[in-house]
Amino acid sequence: MTPTPSLKEAKSSRPGHEGHRARLRARFLGTGPDSLADHELIELLLFAALPRRDTKAIAHDLLARFKTFAAVLAASPTDLMKTRGLGESGTTALKAAQATALRLMRSEIIKRPIMSSWKQVIDYCTASMAEERIELFRIIFLDRQNQLIADEVQQKGTVDHTPVYPREVVKRALELSATAFVLVHNHPTGDPKPSRADIDMTRAIAQAAAPLGITIHDHLIIGRKGHYSFKATGLL
Repeated sequence: MTPTPSLKEAKSSRPGHEGHRARLRARFLGTGPDSLADHELIELLLFAALPRRDTKAIAHDLLARFKTFAAVLAASPTDLMKTRGLGESGTTALKAAQATALRLMRSEIIKRPIMSSWKQVIDYCTASMAEERIELFRIIFLDRQNQLIADEVQQKGTVDHTPVYPREVVKRALELSATAFVLVHNHPTGDPKPSRADIDMTRAIAQAAAPLGITIHDHLIIGRKGHYSFKATGLL
């Protein structure tokens, strides 16, 4: 016997509901993603995961809470799951979309000299770190041709501090046979301007790496308001 749908499911699967989804898909395929507002793109991501839910209301709730499209995708699964109606399926769909975008961006810097694809490096770091609510310390390890060996988050900290140990940074570079690296960390406050501690830590790592022939190409600080380059500003 075919189960009878609940009243809520029946309302959400009525012809008008399906018509809205069909029109949104048609706009996306016909005129491209730029024709969709942020909440509509979130809806589109949730269609398959939530076939009988009002994804429009969920999308608006997500943007009201997290403020931006990027922040929605960057939110932790725990925080996303607090959104009414999203559930595990919807959360998985959003995190999969973020992971797909980051993997695509990361592929742009693999097997290419980092210094010749610098914009892609900054875009990748911004997409992966700008919306984080705690500080992360990332190291991009490079070989003699400045090609990517490894991209690793070394430390996770608090909202305004990440413990970094120069000896451990250099030790990891030696383990990977890296001859250079790029340091990256984020400022959850949004302002990428370096603190005194950021400057001192960078100099300590440079001093530990130099005798071993390991070069620091740059230290990038990522924030929602932009990025800061130690190299570009003469601090390296």
